[in-house]
Amino acid sequence: MRALPFLCAGAAISACAAGLTLWAGQSQADFRSSRAPKYELVADWPKPFPSTPDAVTGRARTWIPGEVAGTCVDSRDHVFIVTRGNLITPEDVKGIAAPPVMEFDRKGNTVAAWGDRNVLPNGIHGCFVDYQDNLWIAGNGDGIVQKYTHDGSTLLLQIGTRGVCDNPPGNVCGNSGANPAANQSKTLLNQPADMYIDPDPDPVTQKRGSIYIADGYGNHRVVVFDAEGNYLRQWGGVAGTVNNPLSDFLELFGAGDGGHPHCVLIANDNLVYVCDRQNDRIQVFTKTGALVRVMAVVPGTGATLQPGGQPGLGTAGSAWDIDFSTDGGQRFMFEADGGNEQVLIMDRRAGTILSRFGQPGRQGGQFTFLHTVARDSKGNLYTGETINGRRIQKFALLECDDGHRRGKDEDCR
Repeated sequence: MRALPFLCAGAAISACAAGLTLWAGQSQADFRSSRAPKYELVADWPKPFPSTPDAVTGRARTWIPGEVAGTCVDSRDHVFIVTRGNLITPEDVKGIAAPPVMEFDRKGNTVAAWGDRNVLPNGIHGCFVDYQDNLWIAGNGDGIVQKYTHDGSTLLLQIGTRGVCDNPPGNVCGNSGANPAANQSKTLLNQPADMYIDPDPDPVTQKRGSIYIADGYGNHRVVVFDAEGNYLRQWGGVAGTVNNPLSDFLELFGAGDGGHPHCVLIANDNLVYVCDRQNDRIQVFTKTGALVRVMAVVPGTGATLQPGGQPGLGTAGSAWDIDFSTDGGQRFMFEADGGNEQVLIMDRRAGTILSRFGQPGRQGGQFTFLHTVARDSKGNLYTGETINGRRIQKFALLECDDGHRRGKDEDCR
């Protein structure tokens, strides 16, 4: 069963395009011809969750995930979510906290679930499936990133020390923006938000599997380790007041406690895309940390001013999470704008917003604390919500645009 088409297509937001220069080799006409893909809500995905008999009454109690802190997709298009299990009344009476990690097949059936909350990162935040189908999980409540086998049976690697953070001298986990001694450790993290594992050779070591971590709730840096967890390099630091996301402190990240940086992902152009959530922008770096360019998302959502100079909303910002389209050139970038509760479809090279869908609310196709977005091999999107949203939704691709306006709707189901 499918719902009615859901996309609210529209023109690019001119304010977000201001100050941006054209990507090398592209003309303005090329960008105007970009046609954003369209999506519809899949109303019956996921399928009903499993249940567990109550130990006392024997009554079936349905699994309830609580906040969905991360969404990621493996090589078979199975979707993983990492959940916080923080049930609220009356969920705690009628249901039971789902396992921390849940795996769904393409149809939305729960096919696996696992995890020990005493071992997994505290304050689960973000997940990533690497090129070997291992699952990575971060946590913005402590200082670790963990790597598990696909089925969760084995913890393969941990970076950082649980509960000990890069915030000397006390090494207490929390915002280190005012601490000049922080953001420097080669072994410790501080409330990391996200990670990406590079399948290609590292530009320095020439080995595969470099680990890029958005060390961005307590700290304010991107830090890179090799496949064995040895420190390689880092970049970033604490920005001052950012009024214009296209000109102020371009290579630095927001000073506040809230995920700055909040996401990290490498595109097919071998550049590193990073979400500076508070400052309403995506920063693009080389793999060694040289700034290439900056894309404004929706100025005036976080700490930045609106395009006219008026104060912004003052929410957590508009740059939360990203993924890219399936075509070889990755023409489109999908951006989770939790500050405005919408998914933005952007031209990745131009940095312009082509269309959007979603609005604040708790009904299907609406968002409350939209947190993450992930894409499968067919181009379908999966969104995760935390705080009062607490769910995952699937949006099916209606137009399979391979970059040359070819493709049929049925190819994308």
